[in-house]
Amino acid sequence: MKRLAQLFLLLVTFVLPPASAKSPNIILVMTDDQGYGPVGKNGHPWIRTPNLDKLYDTSVRFTRFLVSPTCSPTRSAIMTGRHPLKNGVTHTILERERMTLNATILPQVLKPAGYTSGIFGKWHLGDEDAHQPNKRGFDEAFIHGAGGIGQAYNCSCADAPGNKYFNPVIRHNGSFVKTKGYCTNLFFTAAMGWVKERKDKDAPFFAYIVTNAPHGPFIAPPSNTKHFTDLGFAKSTAGFYGMIENIDENMGRLMAKMEEWKLFENTVLIFMSDNGMTGGGSGRGGKPLGKLPDGTPMMMYNAGMKGQKGSSDEGGVRVPFFARWDGKFPAARDVSNVSAHIDILPTLAEIAGAKVPEDQVEGRSLVPFLKNLKVKPSDRYLFTHKARWKTGSEPNEHQWKSFAVRNDRFRLVGDQLFDMVADPGQKKDVAAENPLAVKKMRGAYDKFWKEARPLMVNEKAPMSKTRPFHVWYHEQMAKGGIPDWVPPSL
Repeated sequence: MKRLAQLFLLLVTFVLPPASAKSPNIILVMTDDQGYGPVGKNGHPWIRTPNLDKLYDTSVRFTRFLVSPTCSPTRSAIMTGRHPLKNGVTHTILERERMTLNATILPQVLKPAGYTSGIFGKWHLGDEDAHQPNKRGFDEAFIHGAGGIGQAYNCSCADAPGNKYFNPVIRHNGSFVKTKGYCTNLFFTAAMGWVKERKDKDAPFFAYIVTNAPHGPFIAPPSNTKHFTDLGFAKSTAGFYGMIENIDENMGRLMAKMEEWKLFENTVLIFMSDNGMTGGGSGRGGKPLGKLPDGTPMMMYNAGMKGQKGSSDEGGVRVPFFARWDGKFPAARDVSNVSAHIDILPTLAEIAGAKVPEDQVEGRSLVPFLKNLKVKPSDRYLFTHKARWKTGSEPNEHQWKSFAVRNDRFRLVGDQLFDMVADPGQKKDVAAENPLAVKKMRGAYDKFWKEARPLMVNEKAPMSKTRPFHVWYHEQMAKGGIPDWVPPSL
């Protein structure tokens, strides 16, 4: 009997996890329109990103991580683990940015595993009440409306009226508050205050920090733009780059607090962007961004890739993806296997010990890559479509326009095929030399499209006659006004 008791004690001590053990916290930071190139460690010649560079040095880096050409589609893929078209997201406005209510999304997946979730910044998956993040599993929501601060369209997609990047009105858990300061600083401050509140609880947390920067208009604090205007950059480009350096400063603030709060050993920190780089207000078509004092033209840096935001080429969809978890993920390691936004939900679900929704998730867990396990994944096809066709037109008429198919070696863009291993800049069409690859990729894409078309649920949606954020704003003003937001003590 004594021997059995000893064996049981050994089992409990060395096999089963301690009762106090919990799944790791998760912090996912995603910027808007930054793309792959504008990070110091990714070779950018002018932007200074010492904090992102530090994260780069302490992370697993996915060097070929792919998203969608524009923002709402990527956001819906992260939330659901499947392609945006299957979420009904075929645009960023005009009621077609609304993510289907039939999907189980990331905070809902994590909640049964004990997670509390918070979003800070840009949601952009529907401004109507039923689509709001606090109605879809997020316990804390500190967000602006529409796709950007101050935006408003002739549909439901609109931010609070008159909003600017400085001192914006923010919707906090269903009520508006008046903030003081620059938008990116505010979102990070709100997130860090919530993290501070949650860090010592028994339950793990998921913090989703989603900046509207560096999306246009390209406005950054003067302290962040002066360096670039002094170099001779155009005002808009100085704003774009300045917004990124401001993001970097906030990443430094976040990581310093994580060090202070001893969070790195039990927290997964991820940094990424939502689509390829924007032109920063200039530089498209090979035009210089400005000139150095010696007259040398400053050309836009996009890491040698073809395409930018809105393109189905590699430059339109490749973004940085850094993942750090001290003691669990090896630092300073590159993963070159092609991965994508649809992989985030199954990856985080596995890390959290959560169940993945059946018949929804198309992505695969990246945990074997993150932990450097000796597993060789099978090749697969990833599909891209710019979408954004005219409202009211038949999507099937656009199936073979602005699309791409990608696997570990090739990218098929329309009728052109590029060997992305030998030719990452997409300079030589090799379709004629690889007809079988083209046939297989087109066949896989056709099958995907036929699955996706019935799920495009917003194509006949009528334009809303009201803008919910405007309605709620005016209702609150009539009932007593907008109170000042009190920043948390960090």
